[in-house]
Amino acid sequence: MEVNVLLGYIGLACMLGLSFIGSAFGTTIAGNAAEGGLKKNPDGSTNYMILSAMPASQGLYGFVAFLLWVGKDFAHDGVKLFAVGLAVGVVLLFSAIRQGQVCANGIVGISQGHDVFTNTLIYAALPEFYAILSLIAALMV
Repeated sequence: MEVNVLLGYIGLACMLGLSFIGSAFGTTIAGNAAEGGLKKNPDGSTNYMILSAMPASQGLYGFVAFLLWVGKDFAHDGVKLFAVGLAVGVVLLFSAIRQGQVCANGIVGISQGHDVFTNTLIYAALPEFYAILSLIAALMV
């Protein structure tokens, strides 16, 4: 197998795999907080569920980027695909994990009786912004 083709496939794997791993970690970080919050204040379950699901969007961004790049000519674009795939995958990985941590802290606050749902959504949108930028950058290359 030619090196460019191999690099192209590794780039696609990074783009897709790292975004999915980040989403899995982020949603479980927030989900663990939601489980604890349900024990303390079960009335906030809707808010917990919404906040727990937010980090899943990074996996969707990785999937969209993957679909847009999967038809490229790896023989010519392999190195470029590797660079884009690795960069997008790493951004989505860390964005999802950090967003999960922000959401988890919001869930804890809500379970303690504080009215922080709206503020948590705003704070959680900040890592989401960088995930969206990485997707846009992948589209523009």
